Amino acid sequence: MNADIRPIRTPAEQALVSALGTLPEAGGGRLADLRRASARAFVENGLPHRRVEEWKYTDLRNLMREAVPLASPATVAQADARARLLNGAEVRRIVVANGAVVRELSDLDALESGLTISTLADALASGDAVLGQLGGIVPARYDAALALNTALASDGLVITVAPGAQIERPVHIAHVFAGDIAAASFARSLVIVGAGAHFTYAESFEGPDGLAYQANVATEFVVGDEAHLDVVRLQEEGAAAIHLATLLFDVGRNAQLHAFGFSSGAAVARTSLYATLSGADSHVAFNGAVLVKGRQHVDSTLFVDHTVPGCESRELFKHVLDDNSRAVFQGKIVVRQAAQKTDGRMMSRALLLGDDAEMDNKPELEIFADDVACGHGATCGAIDEDLLFYLRARGIPLKEAQSLLVQAFVGEAIETVENDVLREALVERAESWLKARG
Repeated sequence: MNADIRPIRTPAEQALVSALGTLPEAGGGRLADLRRASARAFVENGLPHRRVEEWKYTDLRNLMREAVPLASPATVAQADARARLLNGAEVRRIVVANGAVVRELSDLDALESGLTISTLADALASGDAVLGQLGGIVPARYDAALALNTALASDGLVITVAPGAQIERPVHIAHVFAGDIAAASFARSLVIVGAGAHFTYAESFEGPDGLAYQANVATEFVVGDEAHLDVVRLQEEGAAAIHLATLLFDVGRNAQLHAFGFSSGAAVARTSLYATLSGADSHVAFNGAVLVKGRQHVDSTLFVDHTVPGCESRELFKHVLDDNSRAVFQGKIVVRQAAQKTDGRMMSRALLLGDDAEMDNKPELEIFADDVACGHGATCGAIDEDLLFYLRARGIPLKEAQSLLVQAFVGEAIETVENDVLREALVERAESWLKARG
C-alpha cells in the first residue's frame, strides 16, 4: 500500500497556488501552454528553501512569510508621485507602476529610427509575432521566481532594435510600486537587439518604505551577432519590500554585453542572472555594487554558460555591509566541451562595516574543455586600518574618512558603466547611501 504524500504548503505558497488558479487569458497558444507549465512547476515545487542548493543562503520559503494579493492598477497621480529615480536624466523614460505600463507618464512617441517599443499587454492582445521569442531563453535549472513571473505577468515592455541601429539615448524603465496596501506585481519584458545594433537599457525600482509589497520582474535579452548592449539596473525598493528579479541573456557571435546592477533597497532582494554565450568570440561583463544595512538581505546569483569557442566573460561584484545585514554572491561559470579558448574571470569582494554583518561567497567553475583560461576569487574584510589612519592623520573625521574609502571601493565596479549619465547617477546613489548611514 502506497501512502499519498502531499507537501505541506506554507500560507504564502497556498496564496500563490490560489492566484495561479486564474491565469491571465491573453496570449493564447504557445504562451498559454507556457503559463500552464510554469504554474504546474510551481505547484509541484513550491517556494525554494535552504535544501535547494541554488537558494541555500536565501531561504525564500522562510523569508516570504505571506503572499500579498495581486496589485491593482495605480492611478497616474500615484505613479507620478512615486517615480523619482533618474528623473530628469537624458533618457527615454517609461513608467511601469504595479506591473503595468502607465502610458500617460511614458515617452513612447517619436522613437528613433530602428527602435520599436510596445507594451506586453498590447502585444499579447494583438498576437504580435515577436512574442514567439518570449520564454525562448530557458535557464539550465528551474527557478521558482521565474515560474511565477511567467505564469502571472500580463504587462511589461517589448523592445526591438533593428539590425545596425545606433540608439544613442538610453531607454529607462522606471518600475514603481504605488498604493496604500501591500500587493504583488509581476512585470515581464523582452528586449531584442538586432545584429550590429547599439543600445542602452536601464531600469530602476522604487516604492514606499512602510509597505511589505512584493515585486517580481523578469527580462529576456536577445543580443544579435556583433551587437552592443549595455544594461544598468538600480534597485532601491522600499525598506520592507521583497524584490525578485530574473535576467536572461542569449548572446550572439562577436557581441558585446555589459551589465551592471546597483542594489541598496528592499528587506529581501534576489537577482538571478542566466547568460548563454551561444555565438563565438563574444565578450560579456556582469558587474555590480551592493550596499546594505539594518537587517537587509540581498542575493546576487549568476550562471554564465560558455557553449562556443573564443568567448570572454568578466564578473566583478563589490559588497558593502553595515549593521546586521547579509549579502550573498553565488556565481557559476560553466565551460562546455566545445567552448575551447574560453577566458572567464569572476571576483566578489566584500567590505564589512558592521561587526554582525554576514557575507556568503560561493564562486564556482565547471570546466569540460581543456584549452581555457579561467579563474575565480572572493575576499571579505573590514576597512584597512592603515588607510583609515592615513586619512585621519590629515584631519579628516572618522565617518568622512570611512565614506571616502567605501566610495573608492565600490567605485571600481561603478566605473565599468559606459554611459556617463547613468554612471554619474549611480555615483550619486552611492553617496546618498553613505550620507544616510550617518
